[in-house]
Amino acid sequence: MFESLSDRLGQTFKRLKGHGKLSESNIKDALREVRLSLLEADVHYRVVKDFVAAVKVRALGKEVLASLTPGQQFIKIVHDEMCKLMGGEASELDLKARPPVAIMVAGLQGSGKTTSVGKLALRLKKAGRRPYLVPADVYRPAAIDQLTKLAADLDIPVHPSSTDQDPVAICRHAMEVAESKNYDTVLLDTAGRLHVDEELMGELQQIKREVQPRAILLVADSMTGQDAVNVAERFDEDLGIDGSGRGQRG
Repeated sequence: MFESLSDRLGQTFKRLKGHGKLSESNIKDALREVRLSLLEADVHYRVVKDFVAAVKVRALGKEVLASLTPGQQFIKIVHDEMCKLMGGEASELDLKARPPVAIMVAGLQGSGKTTSVGKLALRLKKAGRRPYLVPADVYRPAAIDQLTKLAADLDIPVHPSSTDQDPVAICRHAMEVAESKNYDTVLLDTAGRLHVDEELMGELQQIKREVQPRAILLVADSMTGQDAVNVAERFDEDLGIDGSGRGQRG
């Protein structure tokens, strides 16, 4: 998606650089190309609308029209707004709480939650934390085995879960174990479904009430496209997510 978007925008910017001075007509044509590029990349139409509007306000100002290098100024504006759209500056996890600090990782089935939990655990370990991995997905075949193997590869302790256990009970017991063994960060790998449903949200809400996580992170498949907006809105509405990340299948 990003490669295709980059190629399309690159062609648009190349045409702009050929103009010594830009007019409102040039800018409107460029904005139309930017809008089409984003829509073809499956970016949600509301996101595209807001993005193009923000670029348009700046592009039609003196910042571009009076510039000696208007094409480059337009490119800079698109770049700046794209960075803002992607979240701007990175923000670190807030782990300033009495340990063990719980981090709940949620998302649809196949979004890459388990892999993301492993990556996050490794990062925390390198930062001097003592993470404890909790496989709380008792529905997907081999989900527990996958996280257990990841934990072994990373030399990070993992909670001994089984498919006949209740996910809420697993998370509750894991917090007790973490406290007794001085693990300061508990990463909860929760179950997903093919689609957002009441059963999934009900279970996640129970886990949230039980362990009071410091952060709830949403993992979305990088190939989801514009439906990621709908998924994020629903999870935020029912759970209140603190951040999101891009996962990968497999």
